[in-house]
Amino acid sequence: MSLGCFSMSNAYGRRDDSESLRVIHRALDEGINLLDTADYYGWGHNEELIAKAIAGRRAGVLLSSKFGYVPKANLPFGLDSRPEYVKQACEASLFRLNTDCIDLYFQHRLDPQVPIEETVGAMAELVQEGKVRRLGLCEVSEQTLRKAHAVHPISAVQVEYSLWTREIEQQLGFYDELGVSVMAFSPLARGMLSGQLRSLEQMEASDVRRFSPRFYPENFPKNLALVDQLGEIAKRFDCTSAQLALAWLFRQHPNVIAICGSDTLPFLDDNLGALAVELDDATSEVISALFQPGKVHGDRYHPLLQQMLDK
Repeated sequence: MSLGCFSMSNAYGRRDDSESLRVIHRALDEGINLLDTADYYGWGHNEELIAKAIAGRRAGVLLSSKFGYVPKANLPFGLDSRPEYVKQACEASLFRLNTDCIDLYFQHRLDPQVPIEETVGAMAELVQEGKVRRLGLCEVSEQTLRKAHAVHPISAVQVEYSLWTREIEQQLGFYDELGVSVMAFSPLARGMLSGQLRSLEQMEASDVRRFSPRFYPENFPKNLALVDQLGEIAKRFDCTSAQLALAWLFRQHPNVIAICGSDTLPFLDDNLGALAVELDDATSEVISALFQPGKVHGDRYHPLLQQMLDK
């Protein structure tokens, strides 16, 4: 389990920096030493927040950050993975994080305008310079990963993986072949699998989930019905829906690290409780069948973002 910090920078509405700092400190105290951020999260705010949180304890922390998103008019973001920008973005992240080295540095999304070999070549130079320890990519195809891996070893790939996004299961063997770890983001489906989101009115107008088809008014009730069935199973294990969903994910493959986002202490404590939930094979299979591919309504992303995925 790692700590995802995306939601600490206004992704799901207004947040409290002081509470976020408490969450990071509690996570570190509980042994979660991998913090996941990106220059895109709050356009620098998130990295600066983490720098404050780990002041005086950097030696015990693994930092994971990303580059590649840039502001663009009329769109959530644009893409830039030119070699010169890779170096520029890394220097900016190092400054905001107040560190001299990033443990895991990811390309946030594939830039179709720049060959992956050129981008990874620039990232490899950062490793040689001691500014980055290991390299990662996000949501890339097998073909792209092979090309990148031939330039420099890729240590991890970030992909969305949860009960309601399971396409990655077909590639787990491929990642094993290359020795690449999987970092699963949104393991609770942006909070949906917690069962605590009961209506769209609970989300602020600025909440990014409002732009996700799975949260559209025509899809949300159908997906909530699936989550409620998960909640009924959770009652038998005396745990929460979120804990059951994470416990299921932990069983799927030993090479998967869940990026568990938390922006309040109750959310963090709920996630930590998943580590104590022990599922049997039969229950795991029942849950898998309940959320088998095709059961969830709506695409993962808005069409503008969906077309940016590397096929």
